[in-house]
Amino acid sequence: MRVRAVLPQALLVLVLIALVASGIRPYDRLTWLLETVWVIVGIPLVLVTWRRFPLSTLLCCLLAVHAMILIGGGHYTYARTPLGDWVRDVFDLSRNPYDRLGHFAQGFVPAILVREILVRRSPLRGSRWLAPLVVCACLAFSAFFEMIEWWAAVAGGSAADDFLATQGDVWDTQWDMFLALIGAVTSLALLSRLHDRQLPAPASAPAEAVGARRGRPGDSVVPRPTARG
Repeated sequence: MRVRAVLPQALLVLVLIALVASGIRPYDRLTWLLETVWVIVGIPLVLVTWRRFPLSTLLCCLLAVHAMILIGGGHYTYARTPLGDWVRDVFDLSRNPYDRLGHFAQGFVPAILVREILVRRSPLRGSRWLAPLVVCACLAFSAFFEMIEWWAAVAGGSAADDFLATQGDVWDTQWDMFLALIGAVTSLALLSRLHDRQLPAPASAPAEAVGARRGRPGDSVVPRPTARG
């Protein structure tokens, strides 16, 4: 229990240190801002809502990992990350695949975030519609992000190339959304049971609801027939 209480704070400190360090002489300042804006906005949002909506340990860990992916891509640009270059050389790939990892995470992590919100703030807990709606939400976000890239390309022209990270792939947009879809489905398949164990138990039915099942005041009551002796 002590570890669970301290872990979110430790992850926050780690992400903040990485964010500040990534802002020191990044490859391109605009690209750094566009990639890390989700972290810059997300941290205050989590802190403001923490009292009313504390996140599960699993979600905290996933958000921290996703933040690190975004921070690394922001500092180096997705097409120039050393980790991606290493993977490209080891597997003899034609491009740096770090952006593929980023878009897989764009489905993998938000799937648990959306699932946690829906389970705790909607009547979908235990519903068969929960997983399909989570996947749809992740795909919608992925499509919206591709629109942001489109707007950036229109506004910035060639200056937005580092942010787009297409690396000459004409199907890059389709790959991005497909990988987000695979990430969301994989996340739900692997982590749903673990996630359920970390979520608070559903509140018990209020007394009024129990009374309603027995018969509300003012409802007509049909007397049971009694046997005559």
